[in-house]
Amino acid sequence: MTTVKVEPQGDVAVLRLDNGATNAISPLMLDELASAIDVIGRAHGAMVLAGNKKLFSMGFDLPAILSLSRAGMSEFFYKFNRVACQLVTLPLPTVCAMAGHAVAGGNILALTCDYRFAATGKKIGLNEVQLGVPVPYLADLLLRQIVGPRAANAMLYEGFFMNSDDAHQHGLIDEVCSQETIEERAIQKASALSALPASAFAAIKANRVEAILLQYEKYARQKNEIFLDCWFSDRAQGLLKEASRKF
Repeated sequence: MTTVKVEPQGDVAVLRLDNGATNAISPLMLDELASAIDVIGRAHGAMVLAGNKKLFSMGFDLPAILSLSRAGMSEFFYKFNRVACQLVTLPLPTVCAMAGHAVAGGNILALTCDYRFAATGKKIGLNEVQLGVPVPYLADLLLRQIVGPRAANAMLYEGFFMNSDDAHQHGLIDEVCSQETIEERAIQKASALSALPASAFAAIKANRVEAILLQYEKYARQKNEIFLDCWFSDRAQGLLKEASRKF
């Protein structure tokens, strides 16, 4: 694999995003994430999702996907949501260790985990509205469960970034750590959870995500088409092209 790595740490697998400095989410990364998650689900007791010290992930690989046709972008967006569903439904404890910034799609990957740890001084946020697109429906549902509707509305409507401490106060982050200790702390948390009876943990997790998945599956096609309509609007295309220059 060229964009992700699986690093065994005892019974815990560290799934590391490894796609250059930005860890941008490309079509290849989605394919490799899907394969890696499947392997981890069969061979390990828990998972830590990690990136690099500068960026956990900058989100969608805009330079790579802005040239896609609507059909191509629809396929990419379907794969992204499918990987998100894989992570949400993985019947193992999952902890996201954000040693670097987590932006847009990077934040969404973090939302799919059971716990989120962030390094001091890093930024996290869903800035989609500032780029002319809605936050994907599955991520919207996850965020509202995690932080509650009032905090979620502010984050989704305004698209601002928060530092680690503010995100912790809003309930988006479970623990703020030093950059030097964050992955160790995440592995410790995942390992402690993996020591619990696996079938009981899996059943509790399935109960937590059941309503979200049923809601997503009911409206996914309609909501995803709305996302694509916004993505290909003239306003959004201009904003996205401007944002792609930062990659």
